[in-house]
Amino acid sequence: MSRRAKNILFIMCDQLRWDYLSCYGHPRLHTPHIDALAARGVVFDRAYVQSPVCGPSRMSYYTGRYMHAHGVSWNFVPLKAGEMTMGDHLRPLGVRSVLVGKTHMRADQSGMARMGIDPKSAIGIRISECGFDPYERDDGLHPFSGHDPDPHYNQYLREHGFGGDNPWEAWANTVTDTDGSLHSGWFLKYSHLPARVPAEHSETAYTTNRAMDFMREAQAQGGQQPWLMHLSYIKPHWPYVVPAPYAGMYSPQDALPLVRSDDELRDPHPIYGAMTHHRVSRTFTQPQVRDAVMVGYMGLIKQIDDELGRLFAFMDAQGLTQETMVVFCADHGDFLGDHWLGEKEMFHEPVVRTPLIIADPDPRADATRGTRSSALVEAVDLAPTFLDVYEGQPLPHIMDGRSLRPLLFGQTPTNWREIAVCECDYAFQDSRIELGTPSREAWMRMAFDGRWKYVLTEGYRPMLFDLDTDPKELRDLGASADAEHQAVRARLHEALFRWARQPRQRVTIPDDVIESTEIQARIAEAGILIGYADEADLAAQRQRFKPRFASTNPLVKHTLDTLTGRTTE
Repeated sequence: MSRRAKNILFIMCDQLRWDYLSCYGHPRLHTPHIDALAARGVVFDRAYVQSPVCGPSRMSYYTGRYMHAHGVSWNFVPLKAGEMTMGDHLRPLGVRSVLVGKTHMRADQSGMARMGIDPKSAIGIRISECGFDPYERDDGLHPFSGHDPDPHYNQYLREHGFGGDNPWEAWANTVTDTDGSLHSGWFLKYSHLPARVPAEHSETAYTTNRAMDFMREAQAQGGQQPWLMHLSYIKPHWPYVVPAPYAGMYSPQDALPLVRSDDELRDPHPIYGAMTHHRVSRTFTQPQVRDAVMVGYMGLIKQIDDELGRLFAFMDAQGLTQETMVVFCADHGDFLGDHWLGEKEMFHEPVVRTPLIIADPDPRADATRGTRSSALVEAVDLAPTFLDVYEGQPLPHIMDGRSLRPLLFGQTPTNWREIAVCECDYAFQDSRIELGTPSREAWMRMAFDGRWKYVLTEGYRPMLFDLDTDPKELRDLGASADAEHQAVRARLHEALFRWARQPRQRVTIPDDVIESTEIQARIAEAGILIGYADEADLAAQRQRFKPRFASTNPLVKHTLDTLTGRTTE
């Protein structure tokens, strides 16, 4: 067994709730292969994403930066050219970073045009693909994803006899009723019916096959170059349709009970109240619709677990398991009718708390295998964790997260975060229109300290939930006059603004350079004498900084050389 992981398999599911896995406590939906991964790794019980929306959440995973730092606030907002991702950080370390599946990335076409970058060049492709080399990009939602209206998966379906202008729509997202009639899987009431495509040719199986294809090719090329593969499934995101036999595995009674209360609708927070009026929220109040969706949703999760079992067995046979860190997570969850809501874009636990399991083959992680961590962790922590695996220098001036490896090794990091932060831009939603809120004010930010969840909203009162006494988040205490609640709101308000005041755009100069006394000595060595009284003053300065240029951080040395035009001796 190697001293550190050689490869990283970074698995993400789209819209997967943490409480719909058996290792997180679901009583009827058994996920033995994900459970087995948990048994050889660490289950994080308090993992939170940086946004309840696909695009911005994923960009926080990929960059290690909060939403207001990387600038992607919703699905159709591009990640600006020049924003560094985990692929950009790992490539100089010799790590090949590849994509198999979904990113929800929108390319910054105008930014590349301004800088004269050809989108079809190697660097243009990486800018367009979140820094990954796209082995297989498949965002689903064809042809509406804004990526490829006729992706490889469509070609694959045609090659296997599933024809049509858009086989994805005609086979993967069309269901067969009991009388043989066909219906679009986009309509939620048909989610319990089986998709026309056979399970072995479904998108989940196809994506798994492509992951194995990459691993085979990497092995055939000698297996020497370490890789990070982002295996990103488009499910259990809607359309919530799954092929047989998964379509018939579960009944509505197998789903977790609805979490909602009539009291939530009595004098609700204006933004929350407007979001209960969204079409998807109103649709999920129809019992027969939710029942149908839950049948499909659970079937999709079961299929993902089976496909991961197939992948993990393949990795065992290829000798990859003992040299590959495996990370399993989700971009966010799904309300599924809880709190009178559908989809996402609020901060309740079913959406912003997500599964996170990490199995590290490093022997130092033996002490924590099969354990659970209650540390407050965030999506931004994965990028610095991956950098740490490959012994890259920490980049706190760029990445907002922190490496999780000390937690994997059973250590207690010092000065761990006080709050988890999540942000939402609802400017693109009907709720903003209903409220008449200007788009630049349609922002919400959450601060959660492990017990209290505070939500700051522009133009409206805050929200507050006490998860100790109200774990289902049914009582909003944001308007409470109780002295304790007022004190908690004030404390978390200040914690959120302390977080917001931290510099996040000074990414070109490492903090160590700014804090290093060497920079003044180098400036003097270069002949730029700022503020010296005479020769004796300069001589004293030179004596003070012997031995010269003592930094052992190569990034600091390189930056100092660049700034002062000198070479480190």
